[in-house]
Amino acid sequence: MLVEFEYWWLLILPLFFTLGWIAARVDIKQLIAESTSLPATYFKGLNLLIADQYHKAVDAFSEALYLNKDSLELHFVLGSLFRRTGETDRAIHLHMNLLENYELTDQQSTSIKVELAQDYFKAGLYDRAEELFLTLRHTRYEQAALRHLLEIYVKEREWSQAIAIAIELEGSSGISYRKEVAQYYCELAVNAIIQQDWQNAKGHLVQALDANKNCVRANVLLGDMAAQQQDHAAAISFWKRIEMQEPEYLGLVAQKMLKSYAALADNQTATDNHGVKGLKEGLTQLNQYLETYQLSSIMSVLYEATLQAEGAETAAKLARKELIRKPSLKSLDQLLQARAILDDEQHDLQLMQQTVRNAIGDRAAYYCDQCGFRAKQYHWQCPACNAWESLPSEPTEATIRDIKLLKRK
Repeated sequence: MLVEFEYWWLLILPLFFTLGWIAARVDIKQLIAESTSLPATYFKGLNLLIADQYHKAVDAFSEALYLNKDSLELHFVLGSLFRRTGETDRAIHLHMNLLENYELTDQQSTSIKVELAQDYFKAGLYDRAEELFLTLRHTRYEQAALRHLLEIYVKEREWSQAIAIAIELEGSSGISYRKEVAQYYCELAVNAIIQQDWQNAKGHLVQALDANKNCVRANVLLGDMAAQQQDHAAAISFWKRIEMQEPEYLGLVAQKMLKSYAALADNQTATDNHGVKGLKEGLTQLNQYLETYQLSSIMSVLYEATLQAEGAETAAKLARKELIRKPSLKSLDQLLQARAILDDEQHDLQLMQQTVRNAIGDRAAYYCDQCGFRAKQYHWQCPACNAWESLPSEPTEATIRDIKLLKRK
């Protein structure tokens, strides 16, 4: 019985081999037939795409579509090219024509709506894009649609809707949007502060901290709000919390803390002497921060306040100490300024200081780590790429080489 079984397989194997060879020949013939049926302009368009010649590729694929009007793939390629080259009106017309004049399956219709929604988005027609993206929930395009909806709501500053979409997107994608959600609550708080709606503003900031306990901006705004309402003790308390979150951001509130320390002492005694005492208490606090975290932004605030409150000699000692610990042109400039005030023969020192200032120029700036945008002031959201908290907490002094490279870009 075993012998018969083995002989049987010896007879079957050649038959399987023959059938496989025939099937392969049929597949090859079909592939050749399909390839030769494609218009030559299709391959020309592919070559132009590879060469990044998009406008010429548009012409080639337009001709290919004219020769093969029923190809959805060519419609999709051409529509994408229209968007890439800024011809969004042509992309919209192409995709609307497909929806109105072709018999489509549900899946094909959904795919075209995705393309049309992207056309509207690229054209800045956010209301129409939003309407289409909302219809794509519970489809395989849901996450992409939610990301576009989030971008729309951020651009239109619809922060409540942005929060809802971000939370939904976080649940479906598994990617954390806690930082973004906290910033959206902060934006709602800013709107409430402008209207002096303190209760709602505080509520939004509490929600921001619930979303992201390390949201520095929330404590900055809580302190600003308290200071605006003359509750300087509370303001200082809120700003001090930043040390437990992200201490490198303390430079953003250093000047505010000094003012609140002075105002707090003034409110307690109503005398100038105690106002100065309060300022000295603030200087002591900033000195501690400087010793611990060595932040250049705190040094700048501390130097100016020391010069005003304690005189040029103390300010010169502070600048000299910082220059020894962390050499920089900014610290040298501060030292020269203090020495020029102390020295009667100050002409040479003033000349040296002016030379240093000319060398420094306006090179200190914040550079976005996402797109490289250069800003003189800190922004929680990059004005160029809209990324949140992408600017460093401390400004950096760009070298002359860096400046030349930025100008070339």
